[in-house]
Amino acid sequence: MEFISANMAPIMFGSLIVFLLFGYSVAFSLAACGLLFGFIGIELGLLPSALMQALPLRMFGIMQNDTLLAVPFFTFMGLLLERSGMAEDLLDTIGQLFGPIRGGLAFAVILVGAMLAATTGVVAASVISMGLISLPIMLRYGYDRRVASGVIAASGTLAQIIPPSLVLIIMADQLGQSVGDLYKGAFIPGFVLTGLYVLYIVGVTVLRPHWAPALPKEARTIREPDGSSGLRSLGVVVALSVASAWVFARTRPDTTPTDELIVTSMCVGVGFAFLLAVINRVTKLNLLSKMAERVTFVLIPPLALIFLVLGTIFLGVATPTEGGAMGATGALVMALARGRLNLSLLRQAMDTTMKLSCFVLFILVGSTVFSLSFQGVDGPKWVEHLLTSLPGGQLGFLIVVNILVFVLAFFLDFFELSFIIIPLIGPVAHTLGIDLVWFGVLLAVNMQTSFMHPPFGFALFYLRSVAPVDDYTDKVTKAPVAKVTTGQIYRGAIPFVLIQIVMVGLVIAFPGLVSSGLGKENKLNNDEIMQQLQQDRQDKPAPSMDGLMPQPAEQAPASSSSSKSSADDEQMKAVERALQQEAGKK
Repeated sequence: MEFISANMAPIMFGSLIVFLLFGYSVAFSLAACGLLFGFIGIELGLLPSALMQALPLRMFGIMQNDTLLAVPFFTFMGLLLERSGMAEDLLDTIGQLFGPIRGGLAFAVILVGAMLAATTGVVAASVISMGLISLPIMLRYGYDRRVASGVIAASGTLAQIIPPSLVLIIMADQLGQSVGDLYKGAFIPGFVLTGLYVLYIVGVTVLRPHWAPALPKEARTIREPDGSSGLRSLGVVVALSVASAWVFARTRPDTTPTDELIVTSMCVGVGFAFLLAVINRVTKLNLLSKMAERVTFVLIPPLALIFLVLGTIFLGVATPTEGGAMGATGALVMALARGRLNLSLLRQAMDTTMKLSCFVLFILVGSTVFSLSFQGVDGPKWVEHLLTSLPGGQLGFLIVVNILVFVLAFFLDFFELSFIIIPLIGPVAHTLGIDLVWFGVLLAVNMQTSFMHPPFGFALFYLRSVAPVDDYTDKVTKAPVAKVTTGQIYRGAIPFVLIQIVMVGLVIAFPGLVSSGLGKENKLNNDEIMQQLQQDRQDKPAPSMDGLMPQPAEQAPASSSSSKSSADDEQMKAVERALQQEAGKK
């Protein structure tokens, strides 16, 4: 009993791992461990008997958390967009656009994956949509199965890091930070990761060109009457749009945050391109090619939805929860405009949204029960002592934590990692002086590997569910096509897991990738404030004694002035003490 009392925290954490390895549900494993060790601690006298009375208040706190409302909103928005045919139109159009170059379909999948990530925020919807639409086309025209499956699974997981991401909402809640700040911090790293995926495909097309061939001429259906591709007209539209966006950006003040500048400039450029396309169609001047007009009208709705959600959040017009509500409304309007909105689609979307929201809520309830007992037995102090004693200071802590998260990602998904690991390591990171917004984005990039890890990556399971399991005959070419094996899917995922690890290293090596998206803020410096207070006290003139002795009637005002001066000194001392205490906490 003495050993159990002295080591309750590590025993409790180890028991949770055992429960999970036995295959029990994460939510119920967390709650069971919390209740079991809570009652054991009460019986051993380690915890007060009134501890469990705090549970109802903590449950009501979860239900009153407005931030978590964004989870069902963004989930519902993503499911509606996935079922309204937006992904199909995007993949078809961008596939035709990049078709003439080697690896064109792979580039299209990456770019569409990034756009779906910025509109849906749901990994399952992105992977399944692209797997159903793109994989048969890539197999039809001779793509290597490892490249095809890897690029589809990896592009679908961009929904985890590019805002509006569900994992960033949960991360912000667990770290006690603003969801908007995490969205801003993840904006640039998300698109840098997209660029690394593109560079990998470029390398594949150079070193192994037969793995990612171009589309044959007969497969390119969007052509002009004279047989040309119409890309020159599209290039002119893109150049004019970029020029208008650049001119607008040059008019913004230097203090404009990077994320706000990017979003507003993109909105101006996209709006200019849309205006050109509308004028061309209304006036029937035929100034734009079919490709230019098709690309413009297909890309504008999702880009408009991105601005409706992310633009309003970054500009400070709406909170993430309100942005999610506007996104869900925009998705309903898009589905209605496409003629896809019906009772069956709404029922499917709402059923799936309810299941995922309940899944998140139950895990959060279980983690709350676990954390209550774990804090009662001084578990956070045990974790803090364990991690702060690591060699290397901040860098050693970051290396160990990222290795731990990477290994645990083999067995746990990002929801489980967020609710189990983040509450333990977040306070330690704060103690070591690490910015929690930067730390949250770093862990989100690392947790993205949980979807790609063989053999338990969820993105791989989603792709396996829609990839052909038997040989079949292609409907277009009538040629036999071999099946996609699970081993090919796993091997295709490995290069992208390595790319994600490289991205983790880039975020650690270049913190500006995250902090540059947060804008320029004026932060208070405690030392400067204390120095200014002391200077004010020294410069303050002593009260004059002239006329106080001969005239007793004026003693009252003098006493009042003296007491006022004393009160001011006491207030300044109180401010100094508060600042010193705050500095001591940091």
